[in-house]
Amino acid sequence: MALRMHPSLTVHVGDWLKTEIVEPAGVNVTALAQHFGVSRQALSTLLNGNASLSADMAIRFEKAFGVRADTLLRMQTSYELAQAREHEGDIKVRKFAKAA
Repeated sequence: MALRMHPSLTVHVGDWLKTEIVEPAGVNVTALAQHFGVSRQALSTLLNGNASLSADMAIRFEKAFGVRADTLLRMQTSYELAQAREHEGDIKVRKFAKAA
C-alpha cells in the first residue's frame, strides 16, 4: 500500500517560490521577469499559483537562485497529484486484465 500525502500538506510551487525565494530576495515581479526574459504576466501567474511550473522556468530559477530545477519540478508534480487525488473517486477505470 502506497502512502498518500494529504492535499492540505501540498503547496503550489509558485506560492513557495514567491514566499521563500522571490520575496526574501527583495525583487519585484517585473524586474525578475525582465531578468528571466519572460513576460511579467507569465511569471505573476506562476507565482500566484494559477499556472504550472515549466521545465524552462524551473531552470531559470535554478540559474538565478541556485534552487534545483528537478526539486521544483517534483514539488509541482506532487501538488498536481494531490489535486487529482481529491477527486480520484470520480475517475472510473477498472483494473486492466491481460488477454489470455
